[in-house]
Amino acid sequence: MTYPLTAYHFKVEWGGARIGFTEVSGLEQAVQPVLYREGSSASYAPMVIPGLPGFENIVLKRGMMANDNEFFDWIDTIRLNQVERRDVTISLLNAEHDPGVVWKVRNAWPVRLQGPLLDATRNAVAIELLELAHEGLRVEVL
Repeated sequence: MTYPLTAYHFKVEWGGARIGFTEVSGLEQAVQPVLYREGSSASYAPMVIPGLPGFENIVLKRGMMANDNEFFDWIDTIRLNQVERRDVTISLLNAEHDPGVVWKVRNAWPVRLQGPLLDATRNAVAIELLELAHEGLRVEVL
């Protein structure tokens, strides 16, 4: 019997030293519809044609570790019209720890860095969040 891949077994390669993340979201793309109609058309309804593709920002979450400042170091590379861009690979792994589906994110760069929620009444790991803008993604089903 064949089972679907589980969403909790994945790997992120992002150009940093640590690659352990607890959550990845934003693996989404959409194409904007464009309405077009010429005045002499026999139909009063416009045609709908594909327009520009759009991509959601990728959001990565991970537990904070002492002496690990890589997210801040990366977002700190932003200067006027310049930033360090990285290709990011997100792999959904099968039971043998091999990639089953791979998302290849092109020219990603950080747009938001969020520190953890600090709450003295919670029993939780400190989670940091990094949001990445990018120039497209490609999905490979292996």
